Amino acid sequence: MKQVLVIVPFPMTEKNREQRREQLNAVTLGPDISFTFESVRVAPRNYVSASDMAIADFGILEAGLKAEKRGFDAVCVDTMSDSGVAALRSELGIPVIGPGRTSMLMAMMLGKRFSIVALWPHWKHIYDKTLSDLGIEHACASIRGLDLTPNNQSLLAGKEEDVFPALETLARVCIEEDGAEVILLGSTTMHQAHGYLAEVLPVPVINPGPLTYTLAESMLAVGLSHSRVGYPASPAPKSDVLHAMLDTAEKFDH
Repeated sequence: MKQVLVIVPFPMTEKNREQRREQLNAVTLGPDISFTFESVRVAPRNYVSASDMAIADFGILEAGLKAEKRGFDAVCVDTMSDSGVAALRSELGIPVIGPGRTSMLMAMMLGKRFSIVALWPHWKHIYDKTLSDLGIEHACASIRGLDLTPNNQSLLAGKEEDVFPALETLARVCIEEDGAEVILLGSTTMHQAHGYLAEVLPVPVINPGPLTYTLAESMLAVGLSHSRVGYPASPAPKSDVLHAMLDTAEKFDH
């Protein structure tokens, strides 16, 4: 049985983590793979500023440092920012997968141009960075968002009747006015809207989180992982220091 760790990028209760775990219901996976969802110990309130992004990287790195030693075969990071992915790849030999790059590259396989629909305009910098890193700005028809402050705990629960049609309207503008041939959900926190949008829109709709689970399964099946040349290990790793910093912070917090 292959074991995959899914790092949830915010501290939360098991009840709220269950809404993240529901992403597994969107895909059909083989019987020989299992997914464990665990939260980080530290995170920004949201991903708005440069300092927010630094804290996100730190929290996700610390959460996944021992994944390989604990027996996990792969790690998926549950945020479109791909926070901590590069850092964890330098520490781990097992596959580490983020939904940002994964979903954008998949979109390019399904159409010539894609649009990203988001809940919040303050997330635009996340998509711009990944598009720039990959050099695929030309393939992004547009980035459009609602002006809805996201709830990283309850996600879209209770907001379906208002949010789903609003996202549909936004996506149709992307298709009809911007020329998008594929729609990409801008956050794994939007996964609850995927089924609705996939049914009503005339183009493929990518659900980023579940896509990483299928990629993890495929990479493990063919024995692939990230390049150790591209992501070299530190000559002086400081994993104990990272854990100790958060241990101390938790004691101070209580």
